Amino acid sequence: MSKFVYSFGGGVADGQETQRDLLGGKGANLHGMTKLGLPVPPGFTISTDICTHFYANRNTYPKALDAQVRKALARVEQQMGRKFGNRKNPLLVSVRSGARASMPGMMDTILNLGLNDETIQGLIDGSKDARFAYDSYRRFITMYSDVVLGIHANHFEAALEDLKHVAGVHNDTELTAEQLEGLVKTFKQIVRANGKQFPEDPWEQLWGAVGAVFGSWMSPRAITYRKLNAIPESWGTAVNVQSMVFGNMGDDCATGVAFTRDPSTGENKFFGEFLINAQGEDVVAGIRTPQPINEASRHPGAEELPTLEHVMPKAYKQLVAVYRRLEKHYRDMQDIEFTIERGKLYMLQTRNGKRTATAALRIAVDMVREKLITKDEAILRINPEQLDQLLHPTLDPSAQKTVIAKGLPASPGAATGQIVFDPDTAEKWANEFKRKVILVRLETSPEDIGGMAVAQGILTARGGMTSHAAVVARGMGKCCVSGCAAIKVSYERREFHIGNRIFKEGDFITLDGSSGEVIEGQIPTITPTVNKDFRELMKWVDLARTIGVRTNADTPLDAKTARGFGAEGIGLCRTEHMFFEADRIDAVREMILADTADGRSRALAKILPMQKGDFKGIFREMKGLPVTIRLLDPPLHEFIPHSDAELHSLAKKIDVPFERLKRKAESLHEMNPMLGHRGCRLGVSYPEIYRTQVRAIMEAACELARDEKFKIVPEIMIPLVGDWRELKFVGDYCIEEADAVLARFKKEGVNVKSISYLIGTMIELPRAALTSNEIARYAQFFSFGTNDLTQTAYGLSRDDSGMFLKDYMDAKIYERDPFASLDQTGVGRLMQISIQDGRATRPDLKVGICGEHGGDPSSVEFCYRAGLDYVSCSPYRVPIARLAAAQAAIRGRKEKSPGKKSPAKKTKRASR
Repeated sequence: MSKFVYSFGGGVADGQETQRDLLGGKGANLHGMTKLGLPVPPGFTISTDICTHFYANRNTYPKALDAQVRKALARVEQQMGRKFGNRKNPLLVSVRSGARASMPGMMDTILNLGLNDETIQGLIDGSKDARFAYDSYRRFITMYSDVVLGIHANHFEAALEDLKHVAGVHNDTELTAEQLEGLVKTFKQIVRANGKQFPEDPWEQLWGAVGAVFGSWMSPRAITYRKLNAIPESWGTAVNVQSMVFGNMGDDCATGVAFTRDPSTGENKFFGEFLINAQGEDVVAGIRTPQPINEASRHPGAEELPTLEHVMPKAYKQLVAVYRRLEKHYRDMQDIEFTIERGKLYMLQTRNGKRTATAALRIAVDMVREKLITKDEAILRINPEQLDQLLHPTLDPSAQKTVIAKGLPASPGAATGQIVFDPDTAEKWANEFKRKVILVRLETSPEDIGGMAVAQGILTARGGMTSHAAVVARGMGKCCVSGCAAIKVSYERREFHIGNRIFKEGDFITLDGSSGEVIEGQIPTITPTVNKDFRELMKWVDLARTIGVRTNADTPLDAKTARGFGAEGIGLCRTEHMFFEADRIDAVREMILADTADGRSRALAKILPMQKGDFKGIFREMKGLPVTIRLLDPPLHEFIPHSDAELHSLAKKIDVPFERLKRKAESLHEMNPMLGHRGCRLGVSYPEIYRTQVRAIMEAACELARDEKFKIVPEIMIPLVGDWRELKFVGDYCIEEADAVLARFKKEGVNVKSISYLIGTMIELPRAALTSNEIARYAQFFSFGTNDLTQTAYGLSRDDSGMFLKDYMDAKIYERDPFASLDQTGVGRLMQISIQDGRATRPDLKVGICGEHGGDPSSVEFCYRAGLDYVSCSPYRVPIARLAAAQAAIRGRKEKSPGKKSPAKKTKRASR
């Protein structure tokens, strides 16, 4: 019989901490902590196999599951000395989710399960505390009704607020037992008013909760989170059922969340928050202001709050010993949850903590220095996408600013945008109107995930450093200021006020997530500088990787930026972008309007010195590194205006009759320009265009060699080749032109031996990929233009497919947008065929990629495995590509069998 339920408790556990795919992350670590002998309340894990069965079989379970759950619960009863559903000595349990990957707040949790109108008396008798018992009961009704019965928690929170108002108290803890008992009755009336009956049978409660947790795997917020973090739907979630321990039993009880290192900065200090006389959700929900666990965790606004170290020194000392053991055991920064019941510490969870990019780098580098992990492990610890957080602007410290409020610095960075008060508005403004928004909430909840994802930053009135907003924002790399009590938010009026000042939806504010400041209006930013941890890690990265990383750059400024980020050359310089510059667009249009080759040549003669200047600027920045220059690619109609008004204006400017200009524009019109007269087809029809560009490239190289002693290797790339005869035709006259320039400069005494050039092509059509054995006879390098190769392989327009690609992903036809992450099955197969056949013809064929996929980590890993020499991407993606390439090489070495040659030892030399 298959095993679906895995018990843990009393130092013994059925599962292993390595079984994350079966037990989920939370479950695996509960089993691991139990085996370490840590104080973990006993319980059991229902495996992810049941989640798979649940969705494959119309939300039903295998027949064997009921018996296994009953047996596991009996084991918990024995260990705890209590009985589930027993009116005199009831066992209460929590029911929590636990996916393989951490998804904080995205799925459902229920506490205090097992309470009803009979077992409540047993809890009162056992605890000798009626107030605690009814407090637990009202919490259970709220959570169960919200999660299982579908009655929103707002109904119950409103009733609670009404009761506090009538009672004249501020905090929940000030309500008496009698008042809470009455609140329980009110809550049950709310349930009935919503057409439901609250279940009294504990077993019905349990199976309802288990089903709800499995159901929450497909909740909108969980689906959104998985999409944002590339977590496969097929993984599913486990369910953890665990004996309750109570942090709300009195002033010798507490609950808290802590990190073994600072999750914002990475500093090696124990950091966390707790609440006395509370349950776990209170800390993250922002219902009360959490207290710091120690002096190192103290933040502005918490100066007067006593620490856990002060009020419960014995429990704190135990907690310190536990966190040190956990970090040493898991060899990573841990995010831990704990409860203290009547002075006794219990561990409820440990997991690798979410952290900012700055913290991730510092923790990885520090742990290498501390000899906890190796350099390779440090490299693998960093999510390449996280580096993006380090490479974007921060607030200009010299700018004048008006600070209107201050909250907690929950997630660092800076953000400016227009105020919105709900996630739907945030998504609408960001996606439809392309506005930058700041999401302002009393506190965030998992339902806000979509709005948080599109917002530039998040501001909350309530919540601490470990609140939902803080944790999720740090994971996303979003700027966040939480617990800003000075702002009074009105969702109804769509405004917040600070004192007598009012800020309405649509007003601009700026957040500084590093200081917690909320600033009026828009503040200028500055480009960040990378820190020593980044530089240290990237040294290790460059030693580990075996493929080169270049950049896509069309200007000297782009090239300089990319060099600063470690680019080893240019993999794509798009010459058409230079044609649009104001000082040359008229000459380009004159060339297009010319009816003869001589006329086009005269116009091109005006363009040549401008293009040569561009190339010299780029060559200077690259300082001898390879530069791949793509000859003119787009159709000529892109350089001509389309409306009559624009044509009239242009006709007057360049002194050409409007009618002639109109006829020319109409003659250039194409039904499908993406597959029309563009790329090498222009070079076939108008050789003078490509000849002029080659002359500009080679003259720029020769003049720099003569005047500045540069050694330059231009790589001249002919685009959109589909047949070897196209490449030979165009390539022959490009070689003729390049050699003529070299011969001319040689006569002038220039040492042209320092200049060598390559002729190659972009592989961006399926036919080119499938006939690469022929094309390679005339190409010294291939560069995969995966943007167009994806378009032509799929028959999709990347400009228009955005309208329906979401439907394809929602319907699970495509897992990811093929223009964002390389389709390794189809497009990748074309690439593999091309590489194999091309190198069969030309063994020293250099191969790279220059589409947008060159900066996507999963695509970079594919390129490594396919044997490419380099990837090329936009300047700000260069560090991401370097890290992804190193990670691919490290994983490749781990998988490589003895004696097997690495796919890229030769390629790194070729790429430099």
